[in-house]
Formats: sequence, structure tokens, C-alpha cells
Amino acid sequence: MIEGVDHIGIRVTDERRSVAFYERFGFRVVYRDGKDPVIVLRTESGVELNLIVNAASDFDGKNRLMDVPVKVPGVTHFALRVGSIERTAEWVRAQGFTITEGPVRLGPGTSLFLRDPDAHVIELREHTA
Repeated sequence: MIEGVDHIGIRVTDERRSVAFYERFGFRVVYRDGKDPVIVLRTESGVELNLIVNAASDFDGKNRLMDVPVKVPGVTHFALRVGSIERTAEWVRAQGFTITEGPVRLGPGTSLFLRDPDAHVIELREHTA
């Protein structure tokens, strides 16, 4: 029944800042909704993010699922597949992004983690046999 993940929706505070961040990973704006605060970004390979631009402007920078002691249910991160974790780590560092964890071997692959401007956790993952 399920054929794949269609897209990932991310609530953000600042449209320009978030679009600029994700464009560095190869995402491009393909649609802006005229009624709702939704911007659709997509990579050439078809990975799609929907930015929902309606988060509170006084956001304190804390990810409510990861950065507070009491853990509540929710989606903690999303993972994007990469071809080489070594090349990706070099690129991430060259971009000035902070790697919050990794590279670390996790099951049949290696991952590194970073945060976007609104503290969403992004896992970049290379699969190995």
C-alpha cells in the first residue's frame, strides 16, 4: 500500500532564512501557496520539503522534542540519504554548519546530524551493505 515518503512538512519562523538554508542542500522552491503559508521545495532527485511559515517569531531556539528534559511523543528528526558520508561531512564543515553528532555508524549505514535554523534535527545518512 505505501509506496514511499511523499514529503516532509517543517514549521519554520523565517521564510528567507529557511529557504536559503535548504537551497544549500540542493532544494529549490517549486511552489508558493497564495492562500496558506506553505512553500514547497524539491531536489532534482525528487525529495520534497514543505515549509510551513507560521511558527511564533519569539521562538527561543529550543527543539521541544530534543532539548528539554521531559520527553514527549513526536517526530524527532528526518533523514536524508547521501552517497558518501565522508564527502558530506567535509561539505557540511566547509559550509560552516555545526555537526551535532557523528559521523557515527548506525546499523547498515553511517550518519551525521546537524540542525536547521529552527533547531530541527537533520540526519544525513550513507547506506552501506
